[in-house]
Amino acid sequence: MIARSAILAAFVATLTAGASLAQEATPAPATGDAPAAGAAPAAPAAADAGAAYESARNQLGVLSYCQEKGYIDGKAVETQNKLLTMIPAGDTAKGDAAEAKGKEGTVSAMGVERSLADAATEQKTTEDALCKQMDALLQQLATQVPS
Repeated sequence: MIARSAILAAFVATLTAGASLAQEATPAPATGDAPAAGAAPAAPAAADAGAAYESARNQLGVLSYCQEKGYIDGKAVETQNKLLTMIPAGDTAKGDAAEAKGKEGTVSAMGVERSLADAATEQKTTEDALCKQMDALLQQLATQVPS
């Protein structure tokens, strides 16, 4: 069982990780140049960036779901779209699939998928309340990220 706080924590962790990846992104060395001594390999960062992109796209879908249901206004969707521009783009097809799951009300993060409805029932709350909490967390994060 995933607790409401786990869904919200995954939501915030993905947003924070995506923003961090965007801030830490640096250009690759010129062709033929060796990486600096002690430099970390690029593959793990690329995998993290891909996962952050897919999670952020899923979150966009979940927020769209929440907006369509009338639980939140469109500001969260707009904010998520802005934050997405800060995350290195990943596999578009995977991002599209993740966003589609979100639009169906399924949170997909950290290898776990859970519907908002199931999470709400298990936590004796409502989808509306979960959506409002995600909206509030997103708006709070947005105030901490440089525009």
